[in-house]
Amino acid sequence: MVESSLAADSSSAKNAMPLPAPSAAEKKRRPVAIHQASKAPRSYPGRDSFEKVVQFLREVKVELRKVTWPSRKQAVGSTVVVIVLVMIISLFLGVVDIALSKLAQVLLQ
Repeated sequence: MVESSLAADSSSAKNAMPLPAPSAAEKKRRPVAIHQASKAPRSYPGRDSFEKVVQFLREVKVELRKVTWPSRKQAVGSTVVVIVLVMIISLFLGVVDIALSKLAQVLLQ
């Protein structure tokens, strides 16, 4: 019976009585950190953006721990493949460039 009446009183905001102000003795018992924190400014310019950057960097760190990094052998093999393909494509484009330049010179003379 007592529990149901407490639940009913706590659920309705109209019936809720305001809490009494803390006494001087209760104020003295409060930890100093809470007292000082309440005097500190709530925010300063750029605080939100700084906190967002810090949070982003924390999330990046967590995600990088999940990455499966390639072995040294895989990294070297992939690098060699990329370098060889770049050389082949650059050679092809060089040949096409020379051929089109010669064709343009013949047509313009």
